[in-house]
Amino acid sequence: MFKKSIITPAPIHWLPSEEHASIQESTLSWLMELGSMTRRFEQYCQKVTVMPYQEGFIDIIEPVDERACLPKSQRYWLREVVLCGDDIPWLLGRTLVPEETLTGEDRKLVNLRTVPLGRYLFQETTLSRDFIHIGQQNGYWLRRSRFQLSDKPLLLTEMFLPASPVYEK
Repeated sequence: MFKKSIITPAPIHWLPSEEHASIQESTLSWLMELGSMTRRFEQYCQKVTVMPYQEGFIDIIEPVDERACLPKSQRYWLREVVLCGDDIPWLLGRTLVPEETLTGEDRKLVNLRTVPLGRYLFQETTLSRDFIHIGQQNGYWLRRSRFQLSDKPLLLTEMFLPASPVYEK
C-alpha cells in the first residue's frame, strides 16, 4: 500500500511562461536548469544523497493534472525521494514512468534505489526534455519536466525545500 505522496496535495499554482520574468534571476536559473539538478547541487555541498520515500507500480495517477502530461498506460512506475545535500533535505522528487517506457536498458529505472535520477538520466545520449513548468505551493518553488528517454516519456516533479540553495540570495 502506498503512502500519501511526498508532495502535499495542496494545489500547485503552475505559472504561465509570461510570469517567469517576475521571478528573481538567481531563483529562475535554478528552476530552468537544463542539466542535472544533482550535479548543480554538488557544487553547493560535499555529498548529495537520496533517501527513498516510496516506489512501485501504480494504476492511477493522482493528482489529475499529471495525467495530461503522460500517455495513458495500464501502470506507471512511481518513485518518490528526498534529495539531500550533506544530509540536509533540499528537494522532494516525484518521478512517474509509464510502463511502456521501461523497456530495454531503461528498465533500470525501477532499480535506482538510492541513486539520484539525474545520475541515470544525464548519462543517456537519448535524453531530451519536452518542457519545464514552474510552480509554487505553500511558498515553495516547484518545477515539472517531461523527459523523453529513447523517445519514451517520463515525468519528474521537483519541490525545492527551504534549506535548498535555490533560496539563497
